[in-house]
Amino acid sequence: MRALRHAIQPTRIVAIGFLGAIVLGALLLALPISKAGPGGASWNEALFTAVSSVCITGLTVTDTATYWTGFGQAVILVLVQLGGLGIMTFATFVGLIVVRRMSLSARLSSATENRTLGIADAKSIIRGVVGMSFLIEAIAAIVLALQFALGYGKPVPEALWDGVFHAVSAFNNAGFTIFGDGLDPFVGDPVVNLTISAAVILGGFGFPVLMQLRKHLLRPRLWSMNTRLVLAMSAVLLVVGWLFIAVFEWRNDGTFGQLDPATRLLASFFHSVQTRTSGFSTVDIGEMHDETLFGMTVLMFIGGGPAGTSGGIKVTTFGVLLFILLAELRGDTAVNVFGKRLSRAVHREAITVVLLAVAFVAASTVALMVLTDAPLTPVLFEAVSAFATTGLTTGLTPTLDWPAQMLLCVLMLVGRIGTITFASSLALRSRTIMYQYPKERPIIG
Repeated sequence: MRALRHAIQPTRIVAIGFLGAIVLGALLLALPISKAGPGGASWNEALFTAVSSVCITGLTVTDTATYWTGFGQAVILVLVQLGGLGIMTFATFVGLIVVRRMSLSARLSSATENRTLGIADAKSIIRGVVGMSFLIEAIAAIVLALQFALGYGKPVPEALWDGVFHAVSAFNNAGFTIFGDGLDPFVGDPVVNLTISAAVILGGFGFPVLMQLRKHLLRPRLWSMNTRLVLAMSAVLLVVGWLFIAVFEWRNDGTFGQLDPATRLLASFFHSVQTRTSGFSTVDIGEMHDETLFGMTVLMFIGGGPAGTSGGIKVTTFGVLLFILLAELRGDTAVNVFGKRLSRAVHREAITVVLLAVAFVAASTVALMVLTDAPLTPVLFEAVSAFATTGLTTGLTPTLDWPAQMLLCVLMLVGRIGTITFASSLALRSRTIMYQYPKERPIIG
């Protein structure tokens, strides 16, 4: 019991760190200096925005472009960066810079947050995570700033701020934008669309995959099962989502119908990428067909790679369940994934995570339907968007009453903190049972 208590303690530290950042962010956003116009933001607005920022979701109850001042937008950006890197990762990185050493508790907390069970290499992992994040964000920011300045005639300081904000928001899969019309004016701009998509995809891979690709990019034989699963499943889901959205929205005059064919394909790909739990959009999501919204809901629920900036149940969890299904259909005695045998403990972890996620989303959807008169499709879409920390919205969130918005806050917290703490506690939990019960098989199906 004592060993279990010590194993789970780092997950508590991670959760406390996230909650502390949310409270501090809400206090800063509630200041009059953060809000445009007279007075300050209400506590409800400040808290919801802080939760959405730290949980890198992107759902909003206000217009980020006009409601918040430059200071308020900067607070949001810092919260997004903290949420994306991980509170304990960032804090430990600052500690390394200041005192050049790490305590054992810091190593445990950082290893927990980054889903790294070993703590011996925590220093190099943290330096690599922070360095790679800043590098990708810097490249995306430069490309976007140049496009905003040269392609749209914006002043250099404004173009630079716009580029930095959207690069950080994209890599951290946050989906916040400081443009009044969102990214709708850029629906046909391949530079903006593809740059943001690239940042979203890289952030959605997860830091373990990025770190391994940095070392062994051209040596696939050295890739781990995790890296292979993330890359394979991400590619499949991106292509499937691209084709699915294109087919169902191709003739929808409210979304893609008025666009030329090349722009329709670009917009379809862009929105498939955003279901990796980013949340940007270049068309009105609320005008999409119910079939499209349902398909995007499934993709959001799956999410991106583990130990990164994406949410959802993770593509690795989905991939594991898929391989378990294939093994059962073939009658195999073991589940093999890319030439390696899958541990039976991982079977249980994947099934547990999925069932809990389904139960939580289902219960929250029912609660939201009780609290609002909206139909099932937009309510389910909004609930999954919050839980998966995606931020895509049909426009329902700003219209909800405060109790419903608070429920979305809980969904965002569970989706961001809960997946870290629960998955890590499953991985760290270990106990030996010295006896076994006799086997028996119930009838299945």
